Amino acid sequence: MQRKGTAMPHTKVDDEFLRQADPFRRELLAHCYRMLGSAHDAEDLVQETYLRAWRAYDRFEGRSSLRTWLHRIATTACLTALESRSKRPMPTGLGGGSADPGDDLADRPEVPWLEPIPDALAGTAQSDPATIVTERESIRLALVAALQHLPPRQRAVLILRDVLKWRAAEVAEAVGVTTTAVNSILQRARAQLAQASPTPDDVEEPAAAEQRELLEKYVDAFERKDVTALVELFTADIVWEMPPFASWYSGATDVGTHLAERCPARPGGVLMVPVEANGQPAFAQYLRDPESGDFRAFTLQVLTLTRGGISHVANFMDTRLFELFGLPLTHPSAGVSAEEGQQPVAGAGQR
Repeated sequence: MQRKGTAMPHTKVDDEFLRQADPFRRELLAHCYRMLGSAHDAEDLVQETYLRAWRAYDRFEGRSSLRTWLHRIATTACLTALESRSKRPMPTGLGGGSADPGDDLADRPEVPWLEPIPDALAGTAQSDPATIVTERESIRLALVAALQHLPPRQRAVLILRDVLKWRAAEVAEAVGVTTTAVNSILQRARAQLAQASPTPDDVEEPAAAEQRELLEKYVDAFERKDVTALVELFTADIVWEMPPFASWYSGATDVGTHLAERCPARPGGVLMVPVEANGQPAFAQYLRDPESGDFRAFTLQVLTLTRGGISHVANFMDTRLFELFGLPLTHPSAGVSAEEGQQPVAGAGQR
């Protein structure tokens, strides 16, 4: 590793930096996503992190690992960015109660809503099953949503200590406080997070075979728009959210009423394409255009499964997110029937 005071040609710095630093890109993106709540913003901050690190690489002394050094730069960049940005909530985080399914939807496009993130963009390229599970849990939608309610410095301290498992002294150096202050900040952050995040029992997933069966039933019911069958898959206290709409629903009965009366889907006019988001089962939902017959992007759904059924569905209605997931706005299955266009629920048993 190059040390301060040792000359190195600029092109060699570039080559060496890229070789050493590039393997950490995905986990840095996950780190910035936890801090910012936006995959798009996280990508921008990772670019900023690499630019800052590249400029300083010939002065990197190796007193910490390169991974730690890069995360420290990323944390500083995120904290600076958060000074001028609002938190990114989900509708349930705005403070209001659940809506009456008979009321008009409250559209709030001005709110910088929380975004989902594709699994392919976040985390390290690990093959160890335990590590994969830990990484997926650290980007779950409920956790990231809860993190957004913490002040930025509390958020950083908690992520560095409890997710990245840094020592208190390392965290203190990264956020510019004393070790004693880190411990105090961490205590407050944990207490606040405990109030906002779900308990382990709330997110205990069914076994792989049960999960696959549940998701296959969900896809089948949605593509047929069989609301009765959908409600049977929900837990009694399911939460249904739809940013950029501030309205959200709680309870299988109210969610079922919303789907029956408000959802524009029609039997045979829905296509559910499986994707992977936030370490959770997810689907890109396409609706058939009644005039052209094309299947057009409608929403990205991120599901939370428990042993009792589907307990939460986050519907991200911003179709610009489809590009982030590498999805077209008009699906290639356009012009075929829903049965012909239906795809298997890929990856459901791998979570």
